[in-house]
Amino acid sequence: MPKKILVIAPLLFLFITSTTGQNLEDYIALAKNSVNQSERFIFLDSVISKSHRTHPDNFLKYSLIYIALAKELDSIEGAAKKAINIQSILVNTKRDPKKAIEVIDGVLLQKNRVKDSFLLGGLYLKKGIANSKLDLKFAISDFSDALKNLPRRDVSHRADAHLLRGHAAATLGDFITAGNDYAVAYISYDSLKDSDNMLRAQQGKIATYRRYGFYKDAISERDALIGKLIELKRTKSLASEYYNQSLDYEKTGNQYQQLQLLLKADTYQNDGKREGLYFNIHSNLASYYCSNNDLRKAKEQLGLVEPYLNEILEEGLAALSYNGAKSAYLMALGDFDSSLVFAQAKLEIALNLGDEDETIRSHLLLSEIYRKMGDYKMSLENKDLYSKMRDSLYFRSNANSLAYHQARFDIQEKEKEFSEQNSNVRLVEKDSEKFKNLMFFVSLAIMLLFGIALLYRNRQNLNSKKKLQEVFSQKLLVSQEKERRRISKDLHDGIGQQLLLIKNKLILIGDQETKKMVDATIDEIRNISQDLHPFALQELGITRAIEHTLQRIDENTTLFISSEIDNIDNLFSPEEEVNIYRIVQESLSNIIKHANAEASKVLVKKYTNNITISIKDNGIGFDFPEKYQDRKSLGLKTLLERTKFLKGQMKVISKKENGTLIEFKFPL
Repeated sequence: MPKKILVIAPLLFLFITSTTGQNLEDYIALAKNSVNQSERFIFLDSVISKSHRTHPDNFLKYSLIYIALAKELDSIEGAAKKAINIQSILVNTKRDPKKAIEVIDGVLLQKNRVKDSFLLGGLYLKKGIANSKLDLKFAISDFSDALKNLPRRDVSHRADAHLLRGHAAATLGDFITAGNDYAVAYISYDSLKDSDNMLRAQQGKIATYRRYGFYKDAISERDALIGKLIELKRTKSLASEYYNQSLDYEKTGNQYQQLQLLLKADTYQNDGKREGLYFNIHSNLASYYCSNNDLRKAKEQLGLVEPYLNEILEEGLAALSYNGAKSAYLMALGDFDSSLVFAQAKLEIALNLGDEDETIRSHLLLSEIYRKMGDYKMSLENKDLYSKMRDSLYFRSNANSLAYHQARFDIQEKEKEFSEQNSNVRLVEKDSEKFKNLMFFVSLAIMLLFGIALLYRNRQNLNSKKKLQEVFSQKLLVSQEKERRRISKDLHDGIGQQLLLIKNKLILIGDQETKKMVDATIDEIRNISQDLHPFALQELGITRAIEHTLQRIDENTTLFISSEIDNIDNLFSPEEEVNIYRIVQESLSNIIKHANAEASKVLVKKYTNNITISIKDNGIGFDFPEKYQDRKSLGLKTLLERTKFLKGQMKVISKKENGTLIEFKFPL
């Protein structure tokens, strides 16, 4: 960000915080009327923040203005953040994925100036989501670029990229890529305990079965998935699963089950008529009734979607289903010219989406329409295209099926080889098993005679030393807190008061420059005093003191902190509250100093019998045993001693490049 903005930002922050009563219109007026570009940049950011959840149109409008101005002021990363934030509104609310791609491409033109790999990867990820609505090949390229740029520690977004690329690859028939992506996504979401996305990855696996032509396997897997969704009471997902299951039964020729599942999907689907699933369900019902010569019901189904056609102009899959159903209905009525228009539209959409299966169906539909129109040449051309593409798909399906079975065969062969090796080892071991057992028991008997006595003696010594060490550590912690409190009080009441007297004299003589230096020194003294001893504990209570500390860190460091803090006031003694406060403070200090984290989440939860505090970050992680054994590393040891002082438990979960979770549990 330009130096000019950095200079003016603190002044504007003071102005904005002193006018918290202003509404959104006031901030918009400030942004519009500001002549200075740097000031306008800051005010636009305030407008965007204030309108994010309440005024989506204003949020989108002023975000676009902000992005243009950010590029002018050479704040490319600022433009990148806003481009990422508005993608969802453009794609899902405004149904304008082309605009989302245009905005992101405008930032990517200067991608070499985006130093934050998270931002660069996020841009490609959001662009890929937008391209998924328009061109799946471009979407796959975008997701691949996202994986190249997203840092390894960002497990969540990398899992999203794998899942979304798997969806696109499966639709285009690249089953190997899809299968690998779904597997990686599933494992990643499992490590994050993200059950929702684990289910999505499982859905992708089912889709891959379908693409291989293993419809019975797909049906069996989806039945299990539907059962799981019902068990978890996630009925919102049932509509799409019943719809997809109907497509599998259609492939197997079971029209009865196809109809039953489409009707179930209609029962569970949301009332939102702007959703693509709504159009797919009713369009497929219309196609089913057309194929069974029930034109009255087909007309009813088409009538349910036609009032909302403008909503699906950019929804390729929904438009594909509708055009196919409408063409079949018009052909059944004998209106071949109109039927031809919709069939050609279906073919164009299928080609743009790269959906080979629907392209084949489109050519078959066109062949039938041309035949009924008497245009046998065009009918034959489309029939030939249908046959060639079907045969090509058939051979590729066989090849994919062979690859699939070969992979399964290789796994079985390796398992068989492993089993044979184990059998040979067991035979050798069996011959010497008696001798080993004899030697073991003889050795054990001798060792026990000496071991029991030695173990008892050592255990007594260890327990004694451990108790002495714990008592010493706890006394040391209490002593440290007393000394910190004394020094903090001396700084605040002694040096702080003297500095205030100096400040008052400087005011009298009008020396403003020196006064500012004294003000800065007073603030520093206050911060040091606060760090040495949290007087906020006595003034505000432990709950507010923790919240105040999180707010200070969030405002004064680059670490983004989210929190959920239950009220735990008056549950512990003053000495215990100090130790709880220090645990939170020292944990966050370790994150800032060592973790290279971008974000942290702090949870303080009150239960019937205990208080649980968990502090999680997305940093570089560490090897806990190695770090704890390091004599120079006192942070973890201090945290453990404070936990013992509170008769609590401390658990650390950390892996290199995968962040850290520290959890404390204190009994009530």
